[in-house]
This record gives sequence, C-alpha cells and structure tokens, in this order.
Amino acid sequence: MSNGTEGPEKVPATELLAKLADEGSWQPWDTQITALPDDPDYAADIVGARRKTGLDESIICGEATVHGVRVAVVVSEFGFLGGSIGRDAGRRVVAAIRRATDEGLPLLALPASGGTRMQEGTAAFLQMVNITAAVVAHKAAKLPYLVYLRHPTTGGVFASWGSLGHVSMAGPGALVGFLGPRVFEGLYGAPFPSGVQVSENLRSHGLIDLVVPVAELGATVAKIVRILAEPVRAVDGEPTRPSAAVVAESSAWDVVEASRRPDRPGVAQMLRVSADEVAELAGGGEPDARSGVVLALARFGAHAAVVVGQDRNRQVPGALVGPADLRLARRGMRMAQSLGLPLVTVIDTPGADLSADAEEGGLANEIAHCIAELTDLSVPSVSVLLGQGAGGAALALFPADRVIAMANSWLSPLPPEGASLIVHRDVNHAPDMAERQGIRATDLYASGIVDVVIAETGAAGGFLPDLGAQLAIELADLAATDGSERAHRRRERRHRIGGGD
Repeated sequence: MSNGTEGPEKVPATELLAKLADEGSWQPWDTQITALPDDPDYAADIVGARRKTGLDESIICGEATVHGVRVAVVVSEFGFLGGSIGRDAGRRVVAAIRRATDEGLPLLALPASGGTRMQEGTAAFLQMVNITAAVVAHKAAKLPYLVYLRHPTTGGVFASWGSLGHVSMAGPGALVGFLGPRVFEGLYGAPFPSGVQVSENLRSHGLIDLVVPVAELGATVAKIVRILAEPVRAVDGEPTRPSAAVVAESSAWDVVEASRRPDRPGVAQMLRVSADEVAELAGGGEPDARSGVVLALARFGAHAAVVVGQDRNRQVPGALVGPADLRLARRGMRMAQSLGLPLVTVIDTPGADLSADAEEGGLANEIAHCIAELTDLSVPSVSVLLGQGAGGAALALFPADRVIAMANSWLSPLPPEGASLIVHRDVNHAPDMAERQGIRATDLYASGIVDVVIAETGAAGGFLPDLGAQLAIELADLAATDGSERAHRRRERRHRIGGGD
C-alpha cells in the first residue's frame, strides 16, 4: 500500500492473481504463443521478456472465483516490454472478452501498460479498436465490466479499454494518464506537472471511482459484482410496507426551514440506513467533489439499483451543483441503462451553480441532457425528493416513473428568496412566495406530481427506514410492470402534470 514514501504498488501479474483469486480457483484460458517476429532485434526483445517474466506475452487471461464470485480476468504484466499491446496480446484480450461474454461472466481488467507496442506500429495501435469493440459488445450484453488501473497505465490502453469500465478503480499512487511523463518531457522539453496523473487526483475529479490497495481489491470486486451480477435477489415474502402515518400539515415556509436544518440526513446517511447493501462509487467526499454529488450502487429489498444524488452534508460550504456534477449524474443514468438496472435519483439541493465558470462549462446544456436522458430511459426509475429541490439542479434529477417525497421537502423553480426577489424585488416575501407557489411535498402530492409522501416524526432521519421500505416496494412494482406499459405511464404522467385531460 502506498504511504507517500514507498511509492505505488508494483505487483507482478502472477502475484496479483495469487492474491486475488480464491485458492485453487484460477483457470487460464490462454493458448501458448511460441512464434517470434522476423525482425531479429524485436525477436531478441521478446525472448528476453519471456525469460525475465516466465510468460509468453504481456497479457494473462482466464477465470477465477474472487471471494466466491466467479469472474473472467484480463491482467497485464508490465515487466513484459512495459505491458505493451501488440497484435498477439491484442488478439488474446479480444478472445478473452468474447469468451466472458459468451459465458455470461462479469469481466475484470487489470491493466498495467505503456500502451501500444512501438515495434509493431500501426497494426498494434489498431488493436485498441478491436479490444474496445469487444468491451462494447460485452457491455451490450448487460454484463459487468470492471477495471483496476495499476501502476503505470498510460497511452492507448488507458484511452480505450482502460477507461470503459462500469466501475473504474486504481491502485494508490498509481501513475495513470494518456501521455507518459517521459514521452511528454522528451517531446516538449519540460516535465509534466506533478500530481496530475495520479490515481487520487483522477478520483477527486470523478475520472476514477475508487482508489483501492491490492489487499482490499478482492473484497471490493466481489461486493460490486454481487450487486451488478445479481440485480434481483430472492428475499422472503413481499416488501414490508411502511406503517401508515399522518403527514402533519405545516406551512410552506416551515417546510423550507425544516429542509435546511443542519442535522438533516444526506444521501450517504440515507444509503447507510435505507439500503440493504451499498457500494459507493464516484463523487461525494473528495476534495474536488465540491457539490457532494454521489454515484453509488445499492440494493433495496430484492432489487439492486444505480443511485445518483446530491449530498448536502458532503458539499463544500457554498458549493452548488455544476456542469461536472451533472455529467457524473448522466454517467449514472447511462450505467443504469447499460446494465439494465433501475435508477434512483435523490434530490436535495439549494440550486445550481450560477457562476461564469458554470455558464462556460455548459450548465444549461447538462441540465437539458439530464432531463432528456431520464425521460428516455428504458429501465425503471424512482426519484426521491429528500429535502431542498430548487431550480434546474433539482429538475435535472426529477423525471421518473415514481416520485417519493419526504414531508419536509419541496420543489420550485428557484429558492423562495429568489422568487421573492423577482416578484417583489426583496427577499422579505419568501414565506409568502413559498405558500403561493405550492412547493410543499403535500401540495405536489395533491397535484399528482408526487406519488408518495413519507411522514417525518421523531429524531432527524427517523424517516430513513420507511424510505428504504418504500423504495423496495416501488422497485418491485416497477420491475413487475412491462417496459412498454412503464413508457405509456410516463407519457400519461407528463400529460397530466402539463395540464392535459
């Protein structure tokens, strides 16, 4: 494990497999490669690499059980010519991916590579296209594809199959980037800025989901694969419905103030209490994930789901949802669609980032595309109005098959203070605007915008078990509904909310 002085982990492929696979479970898939290239210098390089590593190529493929979960594995050996991908290595990767697809296996890729093998030129370079096509077909079969980026992973490998995982992980302190620093310095005469091509930095920018030491990799992989590969788990009986509770009628302003209480739970706490199983992925809690947007996998009752939400307790004070956060949300939507899993969105935001940077970063464009992707999903979707629901940042996560709202939640075009400024040119009329606009969960329920309102009683967050039970019910009901019927109901819902008959 990296500790800042020892440097990143450098684990050879065979040793990594020994650490990862359950004892006696590794089954190699590779056919021995003995041929040598015609170029004598290159042939000598191959012979030397084989002698050094004891392997015939830079790639090892096979299957194993990892903490009892069966997975297909593709692993690079950096000691074999820098883990570079030539034609033989590329064909081996493609064959393994296709076999994993044919056998319906989750696939775990563990690259450590400098990219294309320069001795083979363009023909090797184009292997990245073939490998990518095989990954796309694997994902089209709704089979999980996980990537663990090892030190170092650069070049065409990172820019193709190394960046396509449903879930992307990396080793602590691993060098991960497109252009290797030595090549950059040679081309441009200056060193590449330090700290950029490091796994932790990429994690903080949402480009890698998790930084995981090798010692924890097996357990992490097994946890994620169990959720992804078992979308519906057998459970005893039907989901338990929350006990009926009367939702107390509060003024709209009381609801707004309750939604802003500092002790109100956020998405992370909701997942810990409401879900039966959780694997948190990108965003939320990282130094540069300022808005607190979280992407996670979770199980509610029998059904696994992709969860996207904005966590009020993880955001940097004053930070708001911006374009990068909405791109992360869209990634969650695409993940749900790709894996055939339902999507749960969680809304608790005072609004979107209204800065010049957000405008130039395409904030409006990202809001529009979130709405478009949500309305076009073929998988079931549930939206949870957890607290504040202001403006485009809320709207971007709102369209869904079913909507659950906490009693002290609300939805409006702007925070009440903003509405007051527009209408009255001051913020003093915010309570009146909140009342007039009908923003409360109970108002939304009465108008058919919200399907279920969950009462809030007792301590802060006391409603979270009821929320988990309700999510289990909604996901089970939606799973039992034909896709065309869900699409029809979505259209009817939009028509009804829009004022149709």
